[in-house]
Amino acid sequence: MPGKVTKAAAVLLGLGALAYTSWVLEVLVRTGLDPVRTYVSELAAADQPLGGLFRATDLVAGLLVLAGALTGLAASRGPRSPRGSRSPRRPRPHERWALGGWIALAVFGAATAVDSRLPLSCAPTADPECAARETAGLVPATHTAHAVSSSLAVTGAVAAMIALTVAARRYGRWRPLARTGPALVVLELAATAWTLAAVAAFEAGKGTWALGAGQRLQVLLVAVWLAVLAASLVRERPR
Repeated sequence: MPGKVTKAAAVLLGLGALAYTSWVLEVLVRTGLDPVRTYVSELAAADQPLGGLFRATDLVAGLLVLAGALTGLAASRGPRSPRGSRSPRRPRPHERWALGGWIALAVFGAATAVDSRLPLSCAPTADPECAARETAGLVPATHTAHAVSSSLAVTGAVAAMIALTVAARRYGRWRPLARTGPALVVLELAATAWTLAAVAAFEAGKGTWALGAGQRLQVLLVAVWLAVLAASLVRERPR
């Protein structure tokens, strides 16, 4: 990667990671939601007093990560085929891992930005009436759309973490990511499994299983991984 492009991607991803952790403000301000039990996205629900703030930070985080991923993607494609060549240059195996990772990261950023524009109308884990309306299908369609965009964001994040970590380890790139990426991926998969199990338990009426704690760990690990990736891009020498 050219040095200037690398630094641009690093700055965008670093700022995106910072914005993606805006939910930690609940430690400083009273939200009325239990962080151990409630979805992170419930902080941005339409009926929450600070919902507008958290929706704005989610939008900023998504757009920053999307821009950083597209910057990394453009640089990872490498030089174009020589003029007059009849076939485009095919990416080498390590480039395929990197290209796939950048694309997945762009999906994560875009889905996060869209997610911020599709807020929940209320907080189902904290408000029994909201949960009852949701079960009866009496909530706005944004609840279903939000679930879809959130799932897409998580899928993109996990895929990006795996693909770019593999690229870093296999081909000697991004040393900080190569060292810490595998542990972060394993922890992220465990946190995701915890979150999915807790969501299933909540929807089955069996409690929350510390849903909020699991999901907060999940999104925190994504932010930490983004920060490590940004640091790795800064330390990489131009090629």
